[in-house]
Amino acid sequence: MAKRQMSEQRSEGGKPEGLAPESQDPAAQKPKPRKRCIGTGILVGGVHPMPLSRAVRAGDWVHVSGQTAIDQFGAVLQGGIEAQTRRVLDGIKSVLEQAGCSMADVVKTTVWLEDPRDFWSFNRAYAEYFPTEPPARSVVQARLMLDCKVEIEAIAYKPE
Repeated sequence: MAKRQMSEQRSEGGKPEGLAPESQDPAAQKPKPRKRCIGTGILVGGVHPMPLSRAVRAGDWVHVSGQTAIDQFGAVLQGGIEAQTRRVLDGIKSVLEQAGCSMADVVKTTVWLEDPRDFWSFNRAYAEYFPTEPPARSVVQARLMLDCKVEIEAIAYKPE
């Protein structure tokens, strides 16, 4: 069996020819994404600190924590699923704006509904916030904290 001989031409610096120096490599020059927390210092009932951020921006991605219809004093918005859904989506819209995004930048949401019978009423309110090109979405039933009927988290993409 004949051995193949592989030859490689090397430049004066000892590196194979045809490869760009590391300083010219665009991937080597691009800074790594930084993590920026948005909406920290969350207090439940105006007293108890929560160890979370409302959102985190990592490069071009914004991850919004699950939002519920609870105000800064820990009170749940009274009303049905549609009122709570609007309150939650208004909160997501607000935190997205702080991250330099809009609802149009949302690519995925995950929704937890306490009662699956609320699905169609939830959908009516949800559709108001995503009239065109809605994001991908998962909806599951779950027992939620306090008297919340819905919790929604979102992922948005917008290049910085």
